[in-house]
Amino acid sequence: MRPEDTDGTGGDGLPVPMAWLCTEYIADELLRTGDLMEPTTLEFRAGRDALALTIFLSGLLREPAVSRALSEARVDELRLLTAYGATWRSWVCERLAESELRARPGDPDLALARAAWRWLEETELLAADLDAIVPAPREAAGGAHGTEGEVQVWTPAWQLGLPLGHLAVHLC
Repeated sequence: MRPEDTDGTGGDGLPVPMAWLCTEYIADELLRTGDLMEPTTLEFRAGRDALALTIFLSGLLREPAVSRALSEARVDELRLLTAYGATWRSWVCERLAESELRARPGDPDLALARAAWRWLEETELLAADLDAIVPAPREAAGGAHGTEGEVQVWTPAWQLGLPLGHLAVHLC
């Protein structure tokens, strides 16, 4: 495989998606360090993908020192970007569209970023039972009913992954 920064003299090998792989690594390390979730769970994957997508689309990897450690300013920026709300979803959609306009055809980093976003949007995960903390009237609760009247709420993976990523950034 040829490196991503080759001038075309590296042969006919496949380009290596180094930017995406680095963002995934950083996100994975942040989540593992925070010890918030078992790394084998879908929730962990949702957190890692949401955090990696945020790092990738924010341009954080354009700084050479990022591979060694995140600066305090970049950590603050990640905290702001991952703060829960509808703005993150629209921010991701806008940044992906902008990236697609600037990318070269077949960009492997962008292809992996799009695949992560597609998974975060299309995959639904079972949300935690918040009624266990604060009881709510069963009539007002939405979602499908599970066993013994338990309310089950399915939500897009990004809605669970984003707060997990945000918390991991706070803990670093």
